[in-house]
Amino acid sequence: MAATKKQNPQPQLLFVDGSFEELAGEMADYLKAEDAKQLLAKDDQAPKDEVLAKLVAAAQGLNSIPEKEFTAASNLLIHLVLQASDPKKYLQAICGIFAKPLANSPVHGPGLSLNALTTVFNLLDHEDPVRARVFMEILKSVKAHGMYESLRPYMDKVPSWIESWDDVGEDYQRKLYEEVAEVALDAGEQEQGYEYILKALRSFDADEKGDITSEDAQRLSLRAVKMALLSSNHFLFQDLRAIPSVQALGDTHPVYAQLLDIFAEQDLEDYNDFNEEHEGWVEQQKLDHEKLHRKMRLLTFASLAAATPSREIEYARIAKALQVPQEEVERWAIDVIRAGLLEGKLSQQRSMFLVHKVTYRVFGGKQYQELASRVDHWRTTLNNVLGVLRQEQANAKAQKEREIQDLERKMTNAGVSGSGGQGGGRRQQRERTDNDD
Repeated sequence: MAATKKQNPQPQLLFVDGSFEELAGEMADYLKAEDAKQLLAKDDQAPKDEVLAKLVAAAQGLNSIPEKEFTAASNLLIHLVLQASDPKKYLQAICGIFAKPLANSPVHGPGLSLNALTTVFNLLDHEDPVRARVFMEILKSVKAHGMYESLRPYMDKVPSWIESWDDVGEDYQRKLYEEVAEVALDAGEQEQGYEYILKALRSFDADEKGDITSEDAQRLSLRAVKMALLSSNHFLFQDLRAIPSVQALGDTHPVYAQLLDIFAEQDLEDYNDFNEEHEGWVEQQKLDHEKLHRKMRLLTFASLAAATPSREIEYARIAKALQVPQEEVERWAIDVIRAGLLEGKLSQQRSMFLVHKVTYRVFGGKQYQELASRVDHWRTTLNNVLGVLRQEQANAKAQKEREIQDLERKMTNAGVSGSGGQGGGRRQQRERTDNDD
């Protein structure tokens, strides 16, 4: 095989020394592509596209070559294809070949295939729609071989990549979002997978009712709802309910829409009523009742805290709202804090939960009223405190005035008493003088 060298300028990142005819002949020999060899032997100026068509047809043989030769061979084939009048005609085909596992390399083969696909991806212009097709092959390879870590460093770039490939159409972009979600979910990245499902849902045209109620839209909407409900970390549902295709579930899957509304802004009692109304439905849909019931208790705790103006909740009220024994309240308080729905502390002595901060599940008219009620409560409390302070200030001022008056009275009394003693002494002295005479 010819040696490969790297070249910095875009779009071609590598090149191989030699003319097209020489290198194509070498590739034909390596792949045992007799049709290509005959064409080159007959005419050393044979049309490149005819030669490449035969080389690409024979390139299936790359899947059975020794692993140490695969990188050089794949780079040479890529180099030749890039010299076609329209490389896009062949790039997708060779990517399909690269994506197949190497028969002779069960350990390193997946990595070698991914490297070849990545080389093609990097050689294409950023907005080239073929890049989208190559990226789909990369995603399939990553998913098939559990190589999510090789994709992780680029996850922040993926949305901008997909948006730039608008020439492939919304349907294909949506497939890419869903495939990224699948790769993330297979790797255990539940939150990232959920975010890409939402991106796929947002790609449906909100102005086209037929689009948001289509089979794909409703399938993805149901999947997103199930993921959100069963997630151990997802407690807020407003972002999901704002998506038009999810809103359309009210017409196509009303029971799911009802359950989503309960988790978005209602309480445990509403969830229990739902289960009574639709007995057995949760189990039929393969939803985990225990997990849903636990999440509903946590959400109910958060709603109770948000609706309590005093920010002090008695254990008895919590126990009643959560439908648990009062001795279990402290455990649920710890769980709701860990879930990030509340910040606060327990007062065992007073049997109170003291709320410091609460997350509102929704913020609409009801929540504005609760906030207004809380502000009124704070205003009343502050006015009471201010009244007490003013009264204490008045009391202190009056006390000070009384002390001053008492001091002045004592000083006055002391002055009068002192004057009377001196006059008596002078009278006694005059009387003794008179007697002496």
